[in-house]
Amino acid sequence: MSEYVFKLPDLGEGTVESEIGEWFIKVGDQVNEEDVVGTMMTDKAAVELSSPVSGRVTKLAGEPGDIIAVGAALVTFETGAAVSAPAGANGGQQLVAEADTTEVGTAVIAPEPATQATTTRPRVMTSPAVRRMAKEAGIDLAAVPGSGAGGRVTRRDFEQFVKQTAGGTAKAVPPRAVATREDKEIKVIGLRRIIAERMAMATREIPHFTYVEEIDVTELESLRRHLNDKNSGKNDRLTLLPFLGMALIRALREFPQCNATYDKERNVLLQHGPVNLGIATQTPAGLKVPVVHGAETLSLSNLGQEIRRVSAAARDNSITKAELSGSTITITSLGKLGGIVSTPVINQPEVGIIGVNRAVERPVVLNGQVAVRLMMNLSSSFDHRFVDGYDAAAMIQGIKEMLEHPATIFLAE
Repeated sequence: MSEYVFKLPDLGEGTVESEIGEWFIKVGDQVNEEDVVGTMMTDKAAVELSSPVSGRVTKLAGEPGDIIAVGAALVTFETGAAVSAPAGANGGQQLVAEADTTEVGTAVIAPEPATQATTTRPRVMTSPAVRRMAKEAGIDLAAVPGSGAGGRVTRRDFEQFVKQTAGGTAKAVPPRAVATREDKEIKVIGLRRIIAERMAMATREIPHFTYVEEIDVTELESLRRHLNDKNSGKNDRLTLLPFLGMALIRALREFPQCNATYDKERNVLLQHGPVNLGIATQTPAGLKVPVVHGAETLSLSNLGQEIRRVSAAARDNSITKAELSGSTITITSLGKLGGIVSTPVINQPEVGIIGVNRAVERPVVLNGQVAVRLMMNLSSSFDHRFVDGYDAAAMIQGIKEMLEHPATIFLAE
């Protein structure tokens, strides 16, 4: 018997340490070469690590949430024979950059070829969340057909497989006594920890100025329905977001100081030419902000398609790192839960965020008469260090005018 120490490899992006996200193994488990042992968290993604050897786990470096330095011992294995680490850096590991192994926000670390040929079954590509659900349900992911790129198993694939294997019928559950719920400690780790830190930093460092305006979107909704009726393709159906995006893009031409990011280290405010539109998206893992790069170059239809695409990719964890960075201004919407008013927190290092509240029919006075109109509030926040209140209000008023008279969104200057 011999001991093999698997050290944390360099995960890229200049990281010198990483947080343990989740273990898929425990001390005493027998692990095969290339089995995924767990995930490590970076600022952008959960990175899966696979075992470089076969053996029994004798020691783990820590628990989820613990920080491990690059090059430090991560997992210790007891192997059946002497195993020498493959030549090269990072403990014999290399970052796989092929398209069929890089997932939505999830990178994969795979071992270099072993010194002795071994027979291993193909590794199933999926996200850590799906892998965890499969483990808890006792389902072999190799049996689940994958519809994603390169045969990747998505959350929808897994849920559909579970329904099919269950026969699609619900079993009667006998009544039972309601158990008393106990307190539960939930460790703040991974993406949730990153979200918490960034939210705290944004509210601590940025003097938020919030401006709320109500907008009559009756005509806009009529136009949206008309365009959707003309285009029966489900993938091309428009929501209100691309119209708001188009109006925001036009407004930013007059107020470029709102399409900016602040470099704290250099004390420089960078006004951007392109509009890289962030779309705040709620996902099973927490809030993410996928980005539509170069939104000002897109038509209404293409902008709607891109918003749907990056939002869906953020939810099913197939989004790339590039699509999760580089935003210059963000739109956030709670959809049907939008409420009357909200106070959006600015997505650093941006200086502005536009919040969409729920659209509801309300009686309003129009031309001296009471009429039922579809009304919606925009709740927007700006960094008051760099955006004056007058300019912020004026930009929102410009967006209001375009949304209330939607034909003006498409007028050339």
